[in-house]
Amino acid sequence: MNYTEITSIEQWQQVLATSNEQPILVLKHSTTCPISAAAYSEFTAVDFEHAYLVKVIESRDVSNEIAANLDVQHASPQAIVIKDGKASWQATHHAVTAKAIEEAIA
Repeated sequence: MNYTEITSIEQWQQVLATSNEQPILVLKHSTTCPISAAAYSEFTAVDFEHAYLVKVIESRDVSNEIAANLDVQHASPQAIVIKDGKASWQATHHAVTAKAIEEAIA
């Protein structure tokens, strides 16, 4: 999978706005957590054009903004499908699987 890393709140706001045109997929990822590494592998196994990654340690402000904007409690790892500016599906930890993501974006 090709994805774009979100590193600023301004970039996140632009990505969130695009969810009004098509669904988007975001993975909140900790670069120091083995569970998050497994979720990242599952995330990258999915073929989806509108995928984004947020490194929660390196971009904490973006991660917090996502939680606030979507009214979704923060977790890491956490996969979120966003449609029309709202979280339509989310999974955390071991529930972040390629199969679950594929079903959510179908």
